Amino acid sequence: MASRILACLVIAVAIATVDCNLEGDVLNSWKTQLFDPNNVLQSWDPSLVNPCTWFHVTCNSNNSVTRVDLGKAGLSGPLIPELGLLANLQYLEVFSNNISGPIPTELGNLTKLVSLDLYLNELSGPIPASLGNLGSLLFMRLHGNKLTGTIPTSVINLVTTGRLRILNVSYNLLSGTVHRNNSTVFLFTNQLSFVSSGRIENYDSHTRSKGSCNVNVLRMGNAVAILML
Repeated sequence: MASRILACLVIAVAIATVDCNLEGDVLNSWKTQLFDPNNVLQSWDPSLVNPCTWFHVTCNSNNSVTRVDLGKAGLSGPLIPELGLLANLQYLEVFSNNISGPIPTELGNLTKLVSLDLYLNELSGPIPASLGNLGSLLFMRLHGNKLTGTIPTSVINLVTTGRLRILNVSYNLLSGTVHRNNSTVFLFTNQLSFVSSGRIENYDSHTRSKGSCNVNVLRMGNAVAILML
């Protein structure tokens, strides 16, 4: 019996090590595709057993990555699909850089994600419908990019159910319809023209501050956006 328990423990440790190595491989693969003029990623050494000693990376007690904090790091390059393999990731903070290209569909696999902060970058293309799979997500901030198309129904559903507390997609090139429940939704300066509104108080799109309002109806071509704020 003791030998069987020991064997199980060895297998468990081996699996954990493989997972940690996988996460390190993912992050190192991303590093190789990023331009890092400030050497922010200098500590990301692939020869280490796991990435938990790297700067800007946080792990849980099982040495699995839970946070990647790279805001205002001066980085350029893409997000890579392999980031979707970081199964225990809760915070992906890559705001205020020069990250370009599309948002990978694979980020929808990060079902433990609480905060997705990709704002103030150069991201383009559509918002992936797969982000609607992020049932633990509280904050999705994608503003200040070059995202196009409509906001996927799956993402809108996160808003209408009240789970997603903040969805900020302002300062992009989006169109479509958004209904707000108990969430805060920002859609400033997208490709939407003002049609009519209900009561609006203290609304300032330049400072991104607002008081209260009932309903905004916005139109882009044949698309109508209804904002319940």
